[in-house]
Amino acid sequence: MLKLLRPAVTRVLTPLGQALARRGVSPNVVTLVGTLGVAGGALGFYPRGQLFLGTVVITVFVLADMLDGVLARMLGTGSLWGAFLDSTLDRVGDAAIFSGLILWFMATGQRVLAGVALFCLVAGAVVSYAKARAEGLGLTCDVGLAERSERLVTVLVAAGLSGLGVPYILAVGLWLLAAASAFTVGQRILHVYRQTVPT
Repeated sequence: MLKLLRPAVTRVLTPLGQALARRGVSPNVVTLVGTLGVAGGALGFYPRGQLFLGTVVITVFVLADMLDGVLARMLGTGSLWGAFLDSTLDRVGDAAIFSGLILWFMATGQRVLAGVALFCLVAGAVVSYAKARAEGLGLTCDVGLAERSERLVTVLVAAGLSGLGVPYILAVGLWLLAAASAFTVGQRILHVYRQTVPT
């Protein structure tokens, strides 16, 4: 769904990518800095209830998730190692975002929402694992209602608006995300089943 926006975002990031390429900055360094920024923003601000500020910081560093790819194409240095590092550190960033929210929910006595956020974290990891495992077996698994970009936008928009005082938006966003993530797991399991079990 949000993949349709990727070309437009790439065009916006291209000038910055060109500037970094001229300075010889490695795409892997951009990936690492982006992950550290996301984790720092999430774990530094969310547990203290600074949801809007945390979301702004996280969003700035999330752009590095696209910038490293732009930079790699410009330098012609795309590699299997770079792809592996990027995917692995994506999981670290996701874990930091939901962990920050869980810590805040627990500190404020919102145990149900802490549980929903934990479910979103685990379900998101299963969504990603299902695709990786299927592709490792030589199958396709590029289906799903809530892929990583959709999950990330949903939680960040909900958290940011909650930080601005919009009531119930974070709870609604997390419940919807939990349902969409569970549905996506089912979609991917069914998709792989249809490829592997003769009818």
